[in-house]
Amino acid sequence: MPTSAPPSNARERQKRERRLALIEAAQRLVGERGLDDVTVEEISAAAGLSTRTFFNYFDSKDDAVLGIQEIELDAEVRAQFVSGGPSGRLMTDLQALVAGFLKDAAPNVEQVERAMRLLASEPRLMQRHVAWHQRVAGEFEELLAERRTARPSPVDDDTIGMVAGLLMRSSALAWARSGYEGDAVAHLPEAVAQLRLLLDD
Repeated sequence: MPTSAPPSNARERQKRERRLALIEAAQRLVGERGLDDVTVEEISAAAGLSTRTFFNYFDSKDDAVLGIQEIELDAEVRAQFVSGGPSGRLMTDLQALVAGFLKDAAPNVEQVERAMRLLASEPRLMQRHVAWHQRVAGEFEELLAERRTARPSPVDDDTIGMVAGLLMRSSALAWARSGYEGDAVAHLPEAVAQLRLLLDD
């Protein structure tokens, strides 16, 4: 007799648990032996998962050590922004877009701290970290180019990109200062308010 699929929230919980287990195993093994002396197979085995499952979550062991998570921007958020919305005011719309980028951020505090320590000791990890940031920046540039077709702005893309990056970083820092209370998006209004205060000073 066929069984029904588990509820969506149960599937998401399982995915999160597997992802965290892989990060935990990768960081522990690399911390003990160094990046070059650890394999994906060993990480998978230590997490109690298959190598095939590993590659459902990460492209490489470097990504697992850093806990890199590809950002999947909601299709509706993307469509609204590139069409000139949701409000038609760039700063307000930028805030909605940044919220879309931040919504899936859900770090494990201990793993984030270990990743930062390993980042300092393994130069190759820094290259991977920078490459991830460049991919996010590239996606953002594509969104801006599409939006300009529907709603031109006198503000140049570099300035918009710097403001978006500032809002993301400020929100993440405020979230960290709170002990990761709630989620990163909840701290975005604080970041926007601080930026407005600076501009009005």
